[in-house]
Amino acid sequence: MLNFNLSPEHISLQKRSREFALNEVLPLAWYYDEANDLPMALLQKAFSEGFMNGDIPKKYGGHGMGLIEAAIVTEEIAAACSGLATSIFVNSLGMEPLILCNNEDLKAKYLPKIAKDFKKISFATSEPMMGSDVAGLRCNAEDKGDHYVLNGTKYWITNAGVADYMSIFATVDPKSQHQGICAFLVERDWEGVTVGKHIPKLGQRASNTAGINLKNVRVPKENVIANPGEGFLLAMKTFSRTRPIIGAFAVGAARSAMEFAMDYAKKRRAFGGKLANFEAIQFKIAEMYQMVETSRLLVLKSAWQADNGIEPTLDASISKFYATEAAVHVANEALQIAGGYGFTKLFPFEKILRDVRLLMIYEGTSEVQRIIVSGFALGAYQPVMPPLEDLPMLRSETGGNDFYGEMKGKTAWKCRMCGHIHYGDEAPEECPYCFFPKTAFKKVWPRG
Repeated sequence: MLNFNLSPEHISLQKRSREFALNEVLPLAWYYDEANDLPMALLQKAFSEGFMNGDIPKKYGGHGMGLIEAAIVTEEIAAACSGLATSIFVNSLGMEPLILCNNEDLKAKYLPKIAKDFKKISFATSEPMMGSDVAGLRCNAEDKGDHYVLNGTKYWITNAGVADYMSIFATVDPKSQHQGICAFLVERDWEGVTVGKHIPKLGQRASNTAGINLKNVRVPKENVIANPGEGFLLAMKTFSRTRPIIGAFAVGAARSAMEFAMDYAKKRRAFGGKLANFEAIQFKIAEMYQMVETSRLLVLKSAWQADNGIEPTLDASISKFYATEAAVHVANEALQIAGGYGFTKLFPFEKILRDVRLLMIYEGTSEVQRIIVSGFALGAYQPVMPPLEDLPMLRSETGGNDFYGEMKGKTAWKCRMCGHIHYGDEAPEECPYCFFPKTAFKKVWPRG
């Protein structure tokens, strides 16, 4: 039986994370947006409260939470600041390849440290010349027998400036595309690892983003997360589990934009009445509300699939591109409701709009998600309706209303080119509409 209610445990988690968002995150949001800096003390508090690293399995000292719990927490924190929420969540992204890999010794070495010692870990696939095209990466991994040597640059890496560890994706041969990709757990203080300056951005300015330069970095074989040929699939598995959380960022930010817009509309007067009494504003708010609700349902569905061992890739892509695009639309409409005030830095709307714009780009652009969804729709999807050429679009020749009486004993032929239905023992020699020959007709009635 379907059940769309949160469990008592989920409601309790939502309450705790909402209080943390309002009391700890919200007061810092605009301060650190202006400072263009990441408040490490906030990350420490999130870690202490269990809002970071909640998905580390219990066997490694973690809380063993699923994606539904992650989505609940992320929505609440992103409602206060999606940039700070990104920096809190990215530990889960960084360690997801480690959790998913088959290297048990590596898990046993690093996951307990991340769970217990406030260690930060970044996820590094993107490069200066590639982002969503994971198969096109150029960072080189050279096999030296008992170790690999890494050379190259990773870019757009969230929390790179504060990370202790890095999940680095590289390739043994750029020409081999998917087949050459591998992945490694790299420590920040290893010789040859350099982290660049914080990249200035339009939004999510409090979230640290930087490049990582690797020059002859020696990685022991025991730190291999994925062997050559296994890295691409691991990256895709990682994204299928983290993309729903990008949707959760969007839900939280959009919800706040909507709430601020509703508050403004209820209090602001124009043309002799409150904005909320104007139908144009009511329609905007109605659309915003349905987008937030729809986005949340899509996010929770894909998170539920992942938690229950159901392949989540398709619905993860749907939830990501719907929720993130909805968030941009909602934030833009919220700013529009606030008019000139919405365009100023004295109101919250412009920051929310700046922050959510990134959501359509990272962890696979909206265009990439459409490629994934269209690939399924045009390939693996199994239609319920018959093909057009088999569709029995039968109509009365006499204007009657007794289908079975009129069609009894009749044979119907359909032109596969234009759809014309011909009744008779045989198909006509030529279609009277498109003039295609008899061979273009197919019998559609009686069936069988």
